[in-house]
Amino acid sequence: MRERKKERTRRAIASAALRLFAERGYEETTIADIAAAAEVSPRTFFGYFPSKEDVVFAEIDDRLAEVRERLARRVPDETPLETVRRAAADAIAALAAEHGDYGAVQIRLILERPGLQARALQRLTDTQQELGALLAGLCPDLDEIDALAAAGAAVGAVQTVIMHCRRHGFDPAAIRAALDRALDVVEHGLRSVEALSRPAGP
Repeated sequence: MRERKKERTRRAIASAALRLFAERGYEETTIADIAAAAEVSPRTFFGYFPSKEDVVFAEIDDRLAEVRERLARRVPDETPLETVRRAAADAIAALAAEHGDYGAVQIRLILERPGLQARALQRLTDTQQELGALLAGLCPDLDEIDALAAAGAAVGAVQTVIMHCRRHGFDPAAIRAALDRALDVVEHGLRSVEALSRPAGP
């Protein structure tokens, strides 16, 4: 119950921040404003986010945490490729549903502000490296370059498609369909990597 409460508080802060960024502007919105709108103290804000910039990426960080957790859950006779697709399924559903009208605000902020662009690029690079390492853990005989290429393809496809959908105002169903299509394309290409299509060991 405590973890659920923390999750609700984190989401309330992130949602309040995006709403205020849309209404007042990014520079004009202070951490005190965000805390007040989320009905928490500034100290509580800093308990969840190191800075105002980090709150823009809250959703991304949360989804990545979920993917890490699901990749750790092994299913007997499941191939690494099936494990990745299963891990991505819930994350995709959440990405499609979250932020509603404020999804476009999030993307616009990232595209318009060099500081946020730099943070987004660093997160993208870190995520690709981490997913490559997780794939290597799932599949020890997977070549290092194949693992990195697979991670780059998956992360890049999801990131590009979600940005496109939010910039152009796709509704949740259309975003979900677009993300599913993107992963179908990635999965089709990754079937050429033999190690990913063999069931993982015990």
